[in-house]
Amino acid sequence: MAKTRYSDNELQEFKDLIHNKLAEAKVDLELLKGSLSHNDDHGTNDTGRTFNMMEDGSDTLSREEVAQLASRQEKFVGSLNNALIRIENKTYGICRVTGKLIQKERLMLVPHATLSIEAKNAQD
Repeated sequence: MAKTRYSDNELQEFKDLIHNKLAEAKVDLELLKGSLSHNDDHGTNDTGRTFNMMEDGSDTLSREEVAQLASRQEKFVGSLNNALIRIENKTYGICRVTGKLIQKERLMLVPHATLSIEAKNAQD
């Protein structure tokens, strides 16, 4: 008989992985938000590293690109938080299309995945 859900030990393993990714993602998000608001230049106004990076022209990211990255990062944080909720509900790792378990290898790489490879490929 095929497994219908991950064991509590496996769920704990995923939970630890997600907490680590979440911590990293939140740091990245704060850095992006800080560079948008210039709050991280500690009163040095236009001599702050971030400000100089933003003013350097074509080889740095524009404010729009930084805003886009921040938005994407916020979405990623939300997806990771939703994955934690699925772990608590013991529905984590179950494909929302096929109802089958998503491969553990896929979840280790993309811990917020809600689709199996088969369902993802069928979507594309």
